[in-house]
Formats: sequence, C-alpha cells, structure tokens
Amino acid sequence: MSFISGMVTSLKNNKRVRKNALEILTENGGYSQKTELHFKKKATKSQLREIREKLKEENRKSFRKKIIVIAIVFVVAIYLIGFAKF
Repeated sequence: MSFISGMVTSLKNNKRVRKNALEILTENGGYSQKTELHFKKKATKSQLREIREKLKEENRKSFRKKIIVIAIVFVVAIYLIGFAKF
C-alpha cells in the first residue's frame, strides 16, 4: 500500500504554491529589462572561428563516442536476448 502514500504526498506537493524563475530573479534584484551583458575581453573574428571549429570537433568526438557506446549496448542486448530460453 506504499503507492497510496506516494500518491498522497504527490497531491500535497502539487497544492503548494511555487515561485517561477522570473519571481525569484526579481526578488533577488538580478533582473532588469535594461540590463546588458558586458565583457571585458574581446575576441577577434579569427579567434572566434578557431573556438567555433574546436567546439565543433569536440562535439563530433563526443557524438561518436555516444553512438559507439549505444551500439555496443544494443549488440550485447541482442546477443543476450538471442540466448535466452523461453
């Protein structure tokens, strides 16, 4: 019967008034429509291009690693399911 207590807790939590992100920002004084971001360091177009290429290459490598891991898990799962006796 623990699922009933879970449901009751969920209903109690849903009743509670929550603040959204905008309210939290305005309370802390960190939000204004006139606020602009200022950066002290400036990057040239060539530096930005190098950074962009570096990030693209890192993302490609990360994507390849994820695909390889997923493929290995998929192959192992198929292998194990193939030998399961029903």
